[in-house]
Amino acid sequence: MSTIVLDKVSRHWGDVRAVDDVSFEVEQGDMLVLLGPSGCGKSTTLRLIAGLESVTSGRILIGGRDVTNLPPAQRQLAMVFQSYALFPHLTVRDNILFGLVVRKVPAAERQKRLDRAVEILGLGKLLERKPGELSGGQQQRVALGRALVAEAAVCLMDEPLSNLDAKLRQEMRREIRALQQTLGMTMVYVTHDQTEAMSMADRIILMQGGRIVQNATPTEMYSRPATAFAGSFIGTPPMNLVRLQGNDDGIRVAGSRSGRVTCHAGADCMLGIRPEHIRIVDDGWRAVVESVEYLGSNSVLSCRVGSEELSVVVHGVTDTVVGAEIYLHCPEEHVHIFDAATGARHATT
Repeated sequence: MSTIVLDKVSRHWGDVRAVDDVSFEVEQGDMLVLLGPSGCGKSTTLRLIAGLESVTSGRILIGGRDVTNLPPAQRQLAMVFQSYALFPHLTVRDNILFGLVVRKVPAAERQKRLDRAVEILGLGKLLERKPGELSGGQQQRVALGRALVAEAAVCLMDEPLSNLDAKLRQEMRREIRALQQTLGMTMVYVTHDQTEAMSMADRIILMQGGRIVQNATPTEMYSRPATAFAGSFIGTPPMNLVRLQGNDDGIRVAGSRSGRVTCHAGADCMLGIRPEHIRIVDDGWRAVVESVEYLGSNSVLSCRVGSEELSVVVHGVTDTVVGAEIYLHCPEEHVHIFDAATGARHATT
C-alpha cells in the first residue's frame, strides 16, 4: 500500500501557481526526493503534505487516510527543517523529548524512545549540552533524534543539510539514508542538490514551475531524461544541449561544417550529450578548446563546435591546451534527442 498519495494537488495564491496539479505516490518504506531549482514548488509540496499550507484543490492521503483538511498534529508524521528549529534554552535531552512531553507521553516510554535515538545517533555525551554548544552536524543529529522519538511512519525533510559544509553533508547523507533504511521509514526529502537526490533516493521527482517534470529512479533520471531540462539538471557537468541545422548535405551541429549528425534527428530537434560520453578522436566533429579545468580525477574541456559550446570530460590530467583544435565523437547509443521547441524527449530515443 502507498503510504503517501497526492491526487491532483494544487496550491495557488491568486494567479501564482506554486504547485499545479501534482500527483504521485510514495510506497511504504521508500525514500522519495523532491528535486528542483529554487521556486519550483518542491518545499510547498512538502508543506502541503505536512499540513503547514492548505490545499487549493486535490487530495492528500497518508496511510490510506484522507488528511487533506487535517491539522499537522493529526497527520502522524515527523518533520526536520532546514533551520533545525532547536530551542536554544533547552538541553539536547529536552529538545529531543519536547514533542513527547507536549503530547503527555508517559515518562517511562519517553526514556525508552530517547535511549533508542541516542544509541542510533551517537548523542550520549551531548544530552546535557545546549544547542549553542554543538556543531552543525551535532545539531542536525538532535533534530533527527526529535523526529525519531516521535516514531511516526512518515518523516518529511526540508533541505536539512544545506547549512553544512561539503564534507559533513556527505557524512550526513550516508547517515540519513542508513537510518531510513534500517528503520523502514517512509521519507520525503526536499533538496536542490542533485548529488543528494542521486545518492539517497529510491525515486526522484524533478519539479519545474510547480509541475512534475519526471518521476523516476535515479538511474532512469540519468540515463533517460524525459526533457531537456531534466537532462541538463541531472549530471555534473550538466548535459550538453546542442542546436542543429539542416542543409542539402544533411543535419549538422549549428554553425559547423564537420558536425554531421547521423542519428534520427532533424533541424527541429536538439541533441543532448553528456560530457563523459564524448570522446576525443582522430576524425570527427572539429572543435576548438576554449578552457581547461583540472578537477583531480578528471579534467573538463570547454569546446566550441560551430556556434555551439560543449563540455568534454577526460580522465585525469590532460595535455590539451586552450586554443587547440581537436575532434570529437559521441556514440549514437549515448545521444539523446529532444524537441527544440518543447524540450520533450523525442519518441525515437
